[in-house]
Amino acid sequence: MAKLVKVKIDGKEYRLPEGTNLIDAAESVGIHIPNFCYIKGMKGIGACRMCMVEVGGRMTVACNTRIKEGLEVTTDSEKIRDLRRFVVDLIVSMHPLDCMTCTKAGVCELQRYAYEYEVKESSFTRKRFGFGVDDKNPFIKRDPDYCILCGRCVRICKEQGTAVLDFYGRGVGSRVVTAEDRPLQEAGCTFCGSCVDACPVNALLEADRWRKGREWEYERSISVCLSCGSACKTIVSVHGKDVAKVNIGAEVGRADRYICAYGRFGFDFINADTRLKTPLKRIDGDLKEVSWDEALQSLAEIFKNAGGVGILTTGSLLNEDVLTLKRFADTAGIKNYDSTVSIYADEASLLGPSADIEDADLIVLVGLNASQWDRVLAGIDATVRKKVARGTKLVVINSTDTKISEIAHVSLKGDEAGSLASVLRAVSEAGIKIPKGLSVPDVPLSEEAKKAAELFVASSNPLVLSSTPLFEASSSLALVKGAALAVPLEANAKGTLLMGFKGEGTDYKGMAEGGMKILYCVGELPIKRPSGVDFLVVQHSHMTELAKEADLLLPATTLYETEGTIVDYKGRLSELHRAVEPYEDAKTLRDTLKLLAKKMGFDLKVARTTDVKKQIKAFKSEFKASALKKREDLDYNPDELIPQLNASMINSSRLLWLKEVESSIKQTAEL
Repeated sequence: MAKLVKVKIDGKEYRLPEGTNLIDAAESVGIHIPNFCYIKGMKGIGACRMCMVEVGGRMTVACNTRIKEGLEVTTDSEKIRDLRRFVVDLIVSMHPLDCMTCTKAGVCELQRYAYEYEVKESSFTRKRFGFGVDDKNPFIKRDPDYCILCGRCVRICKEQGTAVLDFYGRGVGSRVVTAEDRPLQEAGCTFCGSCVDACPVNALLEADRWRKGREWEYERSISVCLSCGSACKTIVSVHGKDVAKVNIGAEVGRADRYICAYGRFGFDFINADTRLKTPLKRIDGDLKEVSWDEALQSLAEIFKNAGGVGILTTGSLLNEDVLTLKRFADTAGIKNYDSTVSIYADEASLLGPSADIEDADLIVLVGLNASQWDRVLAGIDATVRKKVARGTKLVVINSTDTKISEIAHVSLKGDEAGSLASVLRAVSEAGIKIPKGLSVPDVPLSEEAKKAAELFVASSNPLVLSSTPLFEASSSLALVKGAALAVPLEANAKGTLLMGFKGEGTDYKGMAEGGMKILYCVGELPIKRPSGVDFLVVQHSHMTELAKEADLLLPATTLYETEGTIVDYKGRLSELHRAVEPYEDAKTLRDTLKLLAKKMGFDLKVARTTDVKKQIKAFKSEFKASALKKREDLDYNPDELIPQLNASMINSSRLLWLKEVESSIKQTAEL
């Protein structure tokens, strides 16, 4: 923790953390220093001159000033206001003045400061450039005429490793462009939209935002993207009855704040043509609409009068749904229940201590091929790249070539377990104390292993991020120093295990391959109808391939239409709040199970978040490493499984378009 020092801001004394950026420090005590180019969490560049303050009698930029003992700062005076008014005046002379119809009205930072410094019209000669608008993709609209050249988009794009945007030209006529001024979809853009969140004006905007409500009309909800194991936090903005946009809000500068195209633009799957509206039952070979009462009554009779019932779910259900489903199965006497988490993980790999990547000064990636470009654990990739750009060291250990190894300080290619053993031996020989009981393997030492060990020994807070099968080997380093986390494929894999969702009977693999007479599938499952199943029930939000084979379909709500919690890969309990009302006749899993239980003749207590917290506490207290069975090798392919688990998101029309663009670009490159 940083040492607190005495400083004076506008004549008032404060004790603030030494080394803190002056803009952030002032904001923490309620003093806003106007700025355009600064991004919290990133180094100040002093480009816009809007944050001019007086320090010790000298004018300087606040974004490049750090808090130190005895600092005296004046943030507001007539001289300072004149300087800021000049900056705004100059920018307004080159900016369209269509504020009344501008989509960014109300959140535009130029509009805010023009109001504060009373700039109605520019005193300079107005300039019009007539730059071309990049609007040939359905995700992001780029209009250079609105750009104020603050550089935020360029900096955030470079820091997270995509590096699609850069400056072109000098002086007044300069602008932000892509390589060879290509449209975004031809320039390697991943359409994460980080640039949109960073832009203070209307130069970068979601392409479909025109006349979909003003910013002050939106109702906002905190949520989490459930597309993959990154479990990125989001803010959902609703206009009327529909989701208008999804973003990460004002924390764009945090290293761990990011969402990919799936999380940002995939919300149109809420109203997709594949959405299930009402229960469907197979009658005379065809799926026909039935009422909820009829659907649940028939299901209750089947569950009560048949043996061999199994329940399969994904690792992306909310904790409250998982716990309620477990209660239902236990009360109904169903012993066969499991989730997709069993394909690739177990308690030993996922239920260790929590850790925060923000605090790490060394990251060791083991067996993880995270990629923003392939949208596989994209949030992990972006976060690691941001951390490295800010000075964190990176070691990559992988059996295959990975794109992220290009920025690694040390990269070990080959068998991951063997590489880890070599690094551990090198750490031991460097003189660092090895915990009692941890055996040091007698393996050959490579030069790369020695270099990785040097970084590990020099670090104060290393963090090992591994795939789930490699967690046991990876955690050996964390026993020496730092922490280790396994990154699962699904957003709530940890929560699913913490809720104790694994029955005493047949496991996931056994049920997916057959053997159950009645199978109840909840969520997007990467399977076909198993052989031997007499009656297949699917509860999901969309008509998937598995749903087409079902005998009974129950329409479920999406993540935007329900509320609850998940436990992300860092071990944090993250909340999702309902943003919109359920689509047509869709119901939450909790409500469905409560009604079904009543039809079966028993009362079911629906799990609340308080129950989830109690369950987590109880599970952890009972969790003993010595009691865990020996981990077995797990055979899975993340590149194949994630797209299957994300099928509901891929149904989005705009995301299908994006995939077609990606395919055509790759084909062109091959030619």
